[in-house]
Amino acid sequence: MNILGSTALVTGATAGIGRGTAIALAQAGARVIAAGRDPQALAAIRDATGGTAVAADLADPADVERLAAAALDGPEPVDILVNNAGIGWEGPFAAMPPEKIEDLAAVNLLGPARLTRALLPSMLERGRGHIVNVASIAGHVGVRDEALYAATKAALLTFSEGLRYEVQASGVRVSTVSPGVVNTEFFARRGSPFRRRRPQPIPPERVAQAIVRAIERNHDEVVVPGWLRLPIWLHGVWPGLYRALARRFG
Repeated sequence: MNILGSTALVTGATAGIGRGTAIALAQAGARVIAAGRDPQALAAIRDATGGTAVAADLADPADVERLAAAALDGPEPVDILVNNAGIGWEGPFAAMPPEKIEDLAAVNLLGPARLTRALLPSMLERGRGHIVNVASIAGHVGVRDEALYAATKAALLTFSEGLRYEVQASGVRVSTVSPGVVNTEFFARRGSPFRRRRPQPIPPERVAQAIVRAIERNHDEVVVPGWLRLPIWLHGVWPGLYRALARRFG
């Protein structure tokens, strides 16, 4: 897709990957609709992109409907949807607060599904559109102490794969972008810092550029950084070895 002159809705646009993506899309010539929960941060990203901002909590179905309506009622149809908003939680699953189970499922999976469902018919009608779902390396291989987070991202990957087959002849494209560890506020917000020695965190702007390339070049699946395709491959072709290494090295 040619981003110049398009309209792009980016969720979780107030910080990290979402903020970087909103700015990168604006620099590529898109009219950006930034969505997030922090009104002050939304105002800042609106000013940085020259676009518009809508405060919305993807955990609330009513807010998702309101965000979709605001986007559909805009002066131009939405060409690009970047489902980036996500939350995490780290710790033994047996100690996970029950309400966090609902929160992760709502924000990481149900929110993107509901928003996609609301915007997809317009894209199909016009024969034009690109949906990017931001997943995680955790969704490909599973991660200790992040069992449910990994499950929501795995579900997002599978949702994207099935949807891609459905719309492949329509002119609408579906991409997934799976980052590794990214240097954002995500870890502070989930309640615990990133403590592993590897992989090293990458800047969110690197993921944002990968999202832009996925749209411009119609990539089905992107992993950032690229070397993380190795553990994904190993997990698929030699799961026993992968699990032995994961138990050894974490």
